[in-house]
Amino acid sequence: MKVILLGELRGKGGEGDIVEVAQGYAENYLFPNGIAQPATPGNIKQLEERRHNIEKREAKRIADAEALKAQIDGKLVVVDAKIGEEGQLFGSVTTTMIADAIEQQLGVEIDRKRVGKGQALKTAGIHQVDVNIYREIGATVSVQVGKNVEAEAEPEPVVEEGAVEETVEAEETAEVEE
Repeated sequence: MKVILLGELRGKGGEGDIVEVAQGYAENYLFPNGIAQPATPGNIKQLEERRHNIEKREAKRIADAEALKAQIDGKLVVVDAKIGEEGQLFGSVTTTMIADAIEQQLGVEIDRKRVGKGQALKTAGIHQVDVNIYREIGATVSVQVGKNVEAEAEPEPVVEEGAVEETVEAEETAEVEE
């Protein structure tokens, strides 16, 4: 059955597109929810009259998506998680956690369904995650799992106070002897 989309339908098309869908899908989901209307000759004629307005709205959506991409593409967000001995997490970092971190740290609201295509991060470190913003427009965000991944990888040596004084005295004596 051919329908005219009234808004974006993920995987099918955008506003004003005429697409082929199953009849039951159209009658039970698309029509009652106002996502599409039947592609009758009268509706197609109305669509042609509205085509200019649809193109302006589409251009605005693409411009907004490009601006959003500029805000988040290549940025680093930190997700705190409990990390075990071998760098494995207790559980995983989900797309919801990544979307929340983007919103809190970058001030940009992203739907969790548009983050990483369902990938869950299970190891500590920095991971590249794809974010689908609008149709083919996407961005890549670096997600650091764990607050101080580098600090945990290389712990600083602990020096006692007495040992520092002895080292300084030994160096001074060596200089005097020369």
